[in-house]
Amino acid sequence: MRLQIHAVHFAADQKLLEFIQKKLNKLDTFHDRITGGEVFLKLEGSETNKVKDKIIEVRLHIPGKDLFVTERDKSFESATDRVLEVLKDKLVRTKEKRNDFSSPAIAEARDRMEVEEAEEIDDL
Repeated sequence: MRLQIHAVHFAADQKLLEFIQKKLNKLDTFHDRITGGEVFLKLEGSETNKVKDKIIEVRLHIPGKDLFVTERDKSFESATDRVLEVLKDKLVRTKEKRNDFSSPAIAEARDRMEVEEAEEIDDL
């Protein structure tokens, strides 16, 4: 997956960038149509030179929708793990909705087709 990682108002370490890329690449197993994403790394309280929390924001692009998750924690690594869990759930739900044939309109159309097919067989 192609990710753009932005560190806002600080320089991110290469090991951190590789860690985030490696973790988020695992999301391809949960949804096969992820086209890309953006990651924003921020430091809360960086204006006062006293960093309180680290914030990670992830936006994943899938056809017809963007998924967005924000997490904050004491380290970027633990925040990334939490983001990963939330995104897994969102991707699975999105994929299930895409494949969900239990909506009333689809069920009605399926029933109508079955009736029409049965009538065609009876006519033969």
